[in-house]
Amino acid sequence: MLAACAHTVSLDGTAQPTAAPAPHASGPQSSGTQSSDSQSSGSDSSGSQASGSGTTPTTQTTRTDPCAGTIAALSPRARLAQLVMVGVDPRSADEALGIVRNEQAGGIFIGGDDVGLLSGGALEPVRAAATVPLSVAIDDEGGRVQRLEALDGNLPSARAMARAMSPDQVREVARQRGEAMRARGVTTDLAPVVDTSGGADRTVIGDRSFSPDPKVAADYATAFAQGLHDAGVTPVIKHFPGHGNTTGDSHLGAVRSPGLDELRGHDLVPYQNIARYGEAVVMLGHIDVPGLTGGQPASLSPAAYSLLRGEYAFDGPAMTDDLGAMRAVTDRFDLPDAVVGALAAGADIALWSSGGRVTEVLDRLERAVSSGELPAARADQALRRVLAAKDVC
Repeated sequence: MLAACAHTVSLDGTAQPTAAPAPHASGPQSSGTQSSDSQSSGSDSSGSQASGSGTTPTTQTTRTDPCAGTIAALSPRARLAQLVMVGVDPRSADEALGIVRNEQAGGIFIGGDDVGLLSGGALEPVRAAATVPLSVAIDDEGGRVQRLEALDGNLPSARAMARAMSPDQVREVARQRGEAMRARGVTTDLAPVVDTSGGADRTVIGDRSFSPDPKVAADYATAFAQGLHDAGVTPVIKHFPGHGNTTGDSHLGAVRSPGLDELRGHDLVPYQNIARYGEAVVMLGHIDVPGLTGGQPASLSPAAYSLLRGEYAFDGPAMTDDLGAMRAVTDRFDLPDAVVGALAAGADIALWSSGGRVTEVLDRLERAVSSGELPAARADQALRRVLAAKDVC
């Protein structure tokens, strides 16, 4: 943990005090640091009472900011770069190394079936090039969505696991898979799916769902998430607020879910008591929810993020589903605009698996902060969530 210092650093690099002396404080400001919720109320360093008052003067302390040192060491552009997760060529380290070395992207996503970047220590120089620990993500759910099959064997689909295994057994399977990920340099798995679906296996969710019963789905997803935690891998819970019963496939176009009230009684049940999943990321899907998103995808809807933060009390990082290769978004927004819109709406991490355009996106983010389109306070909030999730501060 970096030493805390008694100031904050805004996105534009200016230092600001986090607390001021109380207007009627009679004692001197403490020269030491304390936790953010503690204040000294004893006598000052001389031990004397205030003349004629009959009371002991108090010592006013300042709140500390454990992230300030880390943030101050980053340029404004590098701070914004922490908020993106970019798809990279899975065949070798060349593209990933360039992105991290040149732009200090906060995360990379390794998709596809090629395993070159996941083999032979290929990720080591990529991770070494990052000034802030790099998030390395794959989507290894099992079944038709997995990345390590050729290296570490087949992982059954969520539906198959729930039918054949107990939650404890699923936890152990996930732990073993997570250990394989960590050994290859992966830090984050875009799994488990908590969507509820009884649809055919190869529909958009289908066998990616543990169960159409939200309680069963939550129990098995919790076990999978716990197994990843046991191995030191961060799980990503998806797809808020529920993709299991939508009208279509957001990879192919706009989709709509049942209304918010219906979701609360079913698809959103796995998000109740969200702390059960441990320290996790929540992925928002590109889902139009009647009564909530007003025709926008949830991933770009301030109301969807407010629902997640408020009613479901999630305070960890929220990330988007793929902004670069899913037509529910790409049919309506160019990638840089989608990234700005998602972060402004409440996302902390903007994902695009299609890769490339990193410089263009960061240029667009810098302009958005300068103009106020992306408020500096919102970007700073996202940055702090990302750094905390990386155990940087």
